This record gives sequence, C-alpha cells and structure tokens, in this order.
Amino acid sequence: MTARADRGHGRASRVAVGALALGLLAALSWAVLSLPGSFDGLTGPALGRLSESGVTNPVTAVLLNYRAYDTLLELAVLLLAIAGVWALRRGDWPAGDLHGRPLVISLLRIALPLLTLTAGYLLWIGAFAPGGAFQGGAMLGAAALLALLSGRAVCARRHTGALRAGLVLGVLVFAGAAGGAAALTGEILRYPPGDADVWILGIEAAAIVSIGLTLGALYLGGRPGDRHA
Repeated sequence: MTARADRGHGRASRVAVGALALGLLAALSWAVLSLPGSFDGLTGPALGRLSESGVTNPVTAVLLNYRAYDTLLELAVLLLAIAGVWALRRGDWPAGDLHGRPLVISLLRIALPLLTLTAGYLLWIGAFAPGGAFQGGAMLGAAALLALLSGRAVCARRHTGALRAGLVLGVLVFAGAAGGAAALTGEILRYPPGDADVWILGIEAAAIVSIGLTLGALYLGGRPGDRHA
C-alpha cells in the first residue's frame, strides 16, 4: 500500500509540474503574440532630453540619469557579492615572489600606472563617448589583479579598513546623491538643473573605485585576515 501511495503521489507531482509548465508556456506565448507589430522605442525621447542629462553620450545619460536608480542597484549587487564571498571564507594571498625576475618587475612598473591612467581616461570620456565607471572599473580591477599576483598589494594587506571603505564608497556616494537630489529637487536622483554633469562625475568617480576594488577582492576569493598582514 505504501509503495502504491508513493507512486500515486509521484504521478500527481509530475502532473502538477507539467500543468504549471504548460501554463507558463501559454502565458509567455500570449505575451509574445500580444506585442505590437512596430514599436519606436524610447530612442526619440531619450535623445530629445539629452541636453538636460548633463552628458552628451546617450548610454551614460541612460545609466546615470534616466534610470540612475537601476545603476545604484547594480553597485549594491556588487557590494552584496563581495560581502557574501567574505562571509564564506578567508582569502588566500598569492605568493607573488618576484625576486630575481627584473623583467616582470619592470613590466609591472609600466603596466600598473598605464592601467590606472586608462581607467581615468575611460571615466572622463564616458560623458561624451563610450566609456564610464564600469569600463574604467574593469581596468582598475585588472590592475588590482596584477598587484595581487605580483605581491604588490601591500596596502590592501595592511590596511583592510581602507579596503572596506573603498568597497562601499560607490554605494554610499550614490545613495548620498540620491538623498541630496531628493532634498534639492523633491525627487530621488533628479539632479539640480544645470549641475547634472558635476553630480554624474562625482558618482562615477566613486563608483570606479568600488568596482575596481570589488573585482580584485572577488579574485582574492575571501576576506583578508590579520594573518596576512
């Protein structure tokens, strides 16, 4: 009786899952079929208000003005990701012993400043051409990765408080800008007229630091502990 009851329960479960899958398929099919045949999108309105956004690059205008709240949440997701990684384990610092390897050391002396300058350039050019905080943050993340692999990340080993501050800087500045904009204009992340470019640059400057440090910290794979100092 027990085996027969188990088989009956399993059959009912499969029927329920199949019915749910068919219902989901029907809902998705209805959603696709009900889409309009032609849709002009929001390109026209977005470009029409571009002069008020504080930047001349439409992508940056969308990310930091039209839907800035979404970008704020993306930075928050990165912060939650590193918080989750640090909650699970301690990081293992690479050995990074470069004694007797002068060629690699010379390469790092060129590559690390070059990556940092490129990150700054991407941050600056993002106002009017492809670039911005996420692209620049990726460059800073690459610099952090090289610093970790070469054993040059001495500051991060000794000053974990500064590292933590850098990781939360982007979210804090972005949230502060949201609150400040709300106080000045009455709407969250609606920048004061004529000053949107300054607000966007300040937000991106903080975000690029947090993004770069987050990528480097994620490579480390855990929170730095006192035993690494």
